[in-house]
Amino acid sequence: MAQSLSKLYVHIIFHTKYNQGLIDAAIETELYAYIGGIIKANGSLPIKINGTPNHIHILSTMSKNIALAKFVEEIKRNSSRWIKTKGERYQDFAWQGGYAGYSVSQSVVEKVARYIDKQKEHHKTISFQDEYRKFLDEYGVDYDVNYLWT
Repeated sequence: MAQSLSKLYVHIIFHTKYNQGLIDAAIETELYAYIGGIIKANGSLPIKINGTPNHIHILSTMSKNIALAKFVEEIKRNSSRWIKTKGERYQDFAWQGGYAGYSVSQSVVEKVARYIDKQKEHHKTISFQDEYRKFLDEYGVDYDVNYLWT
């Protein structure tokens, strides 16, 4: 085969450093649009971006030309720089050191997009910490609880 072809869907979750509730209504829509631009600049396609004041979910395709760690690094680094330009309240903004990334089958892309779209409603009944651990457990990801929230 003369060309490399792929269609990879990924669900990425990460939170603000120390779970600070800094993603407020004043910047939320613009932040998600900005992150969508970062995703496109990295040869990928944003499908759904949403979250709550302390964390974010991203569903996107992922270019075959970038590793997941580099992709998330680009999103976090550039969006963090951007947020810091939005006023004094955001001067110390930072994302957590890590992230969670899950592959998504084509058959459940719409289901995952709906889940992400309803984050604020969803988190009226479950904390982010419980949601995050639930994903890790469902996907069989080994983790050290001492490093999840920094």
